[in-house]
Amino acid sequence: MKSVFVSFYMLAAVAIIVFAGQSLWTSRDYLSWGGVLLATVPFITVIAWLMVFRSIARTSARLPAIIVLATVGVALAIWGYARGGSSVAPLLAVVAWLGFMLYSYWYSSLDRRPGEQLQIGRTLASFTLTDVAGKTISSASFADRPTIWMFYRGNWCPLCMAQIKELVSQYKQLQALGVRLALVSPQPHMNTIALAKRFDVPFDFLSDEGNRAARVLGIDHPGGLPMGMQALGYDSETVLPTVIITDKGGRILWAHETDNYRIRPEPDVYLGILRDNQITNLAD
Repeated sequence: MKSVFVSFYMLAAVAIIVFAGQSLWTSRDYLSWGGVLLATVPFITVIAWLMVFRSIARTSARLPAIIVLATVGVALAIWGYARGGSSVAPLLAVVAWLGFMLYSYWYSSLDRRPGEQLQIGRTLASFTLTDVAGKTISSASFADRPTIWMFYRGNWCPLCMAQIKELVSQYKQLQALGVRLALVSPQPHMNTIALAKRFDVPFDFLSDEGNRAARVLGIDHPGGLPMGMQALGYDSETVLPTVIITDKGGRILWAHETDNYRIRPEPDVYLGILRDNQITNLAD
């Protein structure tokens, strides 16, 4: 249901904006149709910014500023109707407001519970992945060094791409600590290769074919892909955004299992965890 909802909501919001803009232009009913635009445009603007620039890795949990603007928009549309304006405008404003509230409080929440496989102190479960050369690589082969494992949804996800950019900006510091970076996604292998070429840093860009590793770790997300993305070659099942830090030996030092796909750890957190665990250089 969430997959269908988010795609339908985005299309409906754009349609409302176009209709409201045309109605405002022809009727000059600025109060009613301005309210509809205020209830709809801020969220679509944020989404467009995320998709185009891919520079924001996290937002607030509920986007309160947009809630306030959308609520004011509804009030303006109703006020405009009370002053003799359009009777359709309040309905569309309420639809836009309700859609955003569902997005913020229902769609964004992943209904996630901490997984048994990711408990601190536990050895990371064994699984296999595919590297950019097409070779099968075992998770056990990363036990020679501390490792940051980032499981991301795919190149289509702007927050994931921004999160990876943050790590890329820190790679020299992580290299100095002797830390490996494993970026894992269930996306098509060619997309992973393209991502590795794009960033050109000494990270391990890995494909989780069939989402098998995610299922081993209990972080798979069936039906998590927005409807329509399958046309780009993605599978409907994706992964819950997760970051795991393991020490030399493969023991889990820390794991971030967000329950809101827009909430991601700050990049400095990783360095803090590594230093708190006295990981200061490769010899350690």
